[in-house]
Amino acid sequence: MSDSINTFRTLLQIDVSTHVEKKGQFAYLSWPYAVAQLRQADPSAHWEVRRFDGLPYLATELGYFVEVAVTVGGVTLSQIHPVLDARNKPLMAPTPFDINTSIQRCLVKAIALHGLGLSIYAGEDLPMLHEGDEHPQPPERPTKVSPLPTKKPERKTTEWLTEAQLRFVKKLVQETDTDVDELLAYFGFETLDTIPKAEVNRVIRALESKRRAA
Repeated sequence: MSDSINTFRTLLQIDVSTHVEKKGQFAYLSWPYAVAQLRQADPSAHWEVRRFDGLPYLATELGYFVEVAVTVGGVTLSQIHPVLDARNKPLMAPTPFDINTSIQRCLVKAIALHGLGLSIYAGEDLPMLHEGDEHPQPPERPTKVSPLPTKKPERKTTEWLTEAQLRFVKKLVQETDTDVDELLAYFGFETLDTIPKAEVNRVIRALESKRRAA
C-alpha cells in the first residue's frame, strides 16, 4: 500500500500543463503522454477496457458508455465515461471512432484517479456557463430536512435530470431492488426527479455497479 501511496504522490506532483489540449471550452490531457508518465512511475502498471457482453461499450437509453480500469501498485481503479460528441453531448449512434476516442479519454481519467493530471478535472461536475451568464450558478438543491411541509420543487430542464434519465434511474432501482429512501439519503436528494443533472451520472454509476455485483 505504501508503494501505491508513493506512486500517487509522484504522479500528482507532475506538472501536466504543457500537455493539456484545448478543444473548444474543454481541456484534455494527451493520452500518449499520460500512459508514458504512468509507466515511468510504475512499469508494472496496466489497464483493461471492460467488456459488456463481449463489447467494449455499454448501450443504454441514455447513450453509450465505456469503462477502463487502471491498476497501479496493485490498486485497481476504474472510470466510466459516456461517448460524447465535440460539444460533450451524448451520442446516440456513435461510430467506432467515437467509441475509441471515448476509451482513450476514459483511460486518461482512470489514470488521473491515481494522481496524474487529477487537478484538470477539479470542478468538472459544475454546471457550464450559459451565454450571458457571468458566473456559474450551482443547481438549487432541495432541503433535506425542513420543519414545515415544503412544496415540491418545480422541474426545470436546465437543472434536473431529464425524463429519459429519470426512467433509466427508476429502471436500475427496480432491477437492483434498491431502497429509494436509502438511495436519496445517501446522495442527499429529496426525490428521484429532483436529482441535479450534474450529479445524475454518479447515481447511475452506483446503481450499475450494484447491478454488476449482484
